Amino acid sequence: MATFKTRLSQISKSNGKVILANDYDSSEKNLQNKTIQNIKKLNPYLCAIKLNFHLLLPLSSKEIIKINKTAHDYGLQTIADIKLNDIGNTNRVTTEHLWNLGFDAVIANPIMGLDSLKNLVKSSHKEKNGVITLCHMSAPEARLSYDMEIKMGKKQQLYQLFLNWALTAKVDGIVVGATFPKIIQYCSKQAGKNLSIFSPGVGTQGGNASEVISSGTDYLIVGRTILNAKNPVNVAKELQSQSI
Repeated sequence: MATFKTRLSQISKSNGKVILANDYDSSEKNLQNKTIQNIKKLNPYLCAIKLNFHLLLPLSSKEIIKINKTAHDYGLQTIADIKLNDIGNTNRVTTEHLWNLGFDAVIANPIMGLDSLKNLVKSSHKEKNGVITLCHMSAPEARLSYDMEIKMGKKQQLYQLFLNWALTAKVDGIVVGATFPKIIQYCSKQAGKNLSIFSPGVGTQGGNASEVISSGTDYLIVGRTILNAKNPVNVAKELQSQSI
C-alpha cells in the first residue's frame, strides 16, 4: 500500500489540490447525509475531505466509517482534524481509533514536543497513514502565538520552531494559513520537497488561492467558501482550476 503522501499526490494529479473542510456548525442536522452528499457532488474537484473535531463528536463510529468509505470509493483521502496533542500513549491510542474508523491522516499540534511527535509519525507511517502538523494558522489572532519570539537554542519565532520540528520528525505536511502568504513562502523555501504545505483560509477568511499556490502552497483547505456558496460545484471547480 502506498503512503498517505503518495496517495494524496496521485489523486491530486487528476482532481486538483482542493481539500474540502466539511466543517458544519453544531446547529446543522443530518451531518452524515450532508457530508456524503458533498462527497458525491464535489468529488471530481477534490483530492481529500477534512473532518473537524466538532463534526466528529455528534457522529457514531458507524456513521464515520460510512463517510470515510464513501470518500474512498470516490478516490478521496480523509483527514481527521483534531489538533492531536497529548502524551505518547494517548496519541498512539487515539490514532489507532482513527485508523480503525478509516481515516488516512491526522492533524496534530507540535506543541506536544519533538520526541512525542517523532513517535506519532513513526507509528502512523507504519500503518501507511499521515501526520500533518500546525505551523501557522489562518485566523488574524494567530500572530499572537505563532509569531511569538522564543529562545530555543537561538531566538526565533514559534512557527519557525514548529517548521524545524516538522522537518526533523519527517511529518507529511504542515498547516500554514492562506492569509499569511509571506510565511508560506518562507516555509516553502526552507522545506523544499520534504513536506507539503496545506493552507486553510481561502475566500471567506481573505486568502487568495492563486497567490498562495504561487507562494508555495501544495493543497488548499476550503470550507465555508464552498459550503455556503449558491453553487458549490462551480466554486469548487474554479478553485480546482487555480490549483492545477
